[in-house]
Amino acid sequence: MQRTNSYSTKQKDRILEVIKGYSKEFTIKDIYNELEGIGLTTIYRFVNKLEKDGLISKYIGSNNTTYYQYLEKCNKENHFYLKCDNCGKMEHIDCECIGKLSSHIFKEHKFNPSKNHIIINGLCEKCGEKDE
Repeated sequence: MQRTNSYSTKQKDRILEVIKGYSKEFTIKDIYNELEGIGLTTIYRFVNKLEKDGLISKYIGSNNTTYYQYLEKCNKENHFYLKCDNCGKMEHIDCECIGKLSSHIFKEHKFNPSKNHIIINGLCEKCGEKDE
């Protein structure tokens, strides 16, 4: 019997459940520490697949650590995410303006941004008020 890439296992289900439980960024080590009996290789492979599928975002922090964050799946073309640099909260935004911005970047700068994976960093309203 041949397995497909969409084959689901209990281990993958457990990993995804842990990932969805994080309200902000996490590392592979965070997942590994929460899950007993699941190897690092399995976690890395599944997290890489989730990133490729657009379900999680990956970035390198200022301390050279790789962080991930779960993104709700969205099939709309004009959407992006706002990520607070202070608290780590990430909010999904559905807005026509991002389509115009993507077109501008492509036409004027000869760069085609990924329409399903744009993250704008800054401060959320709550954290911005603390700075004032």
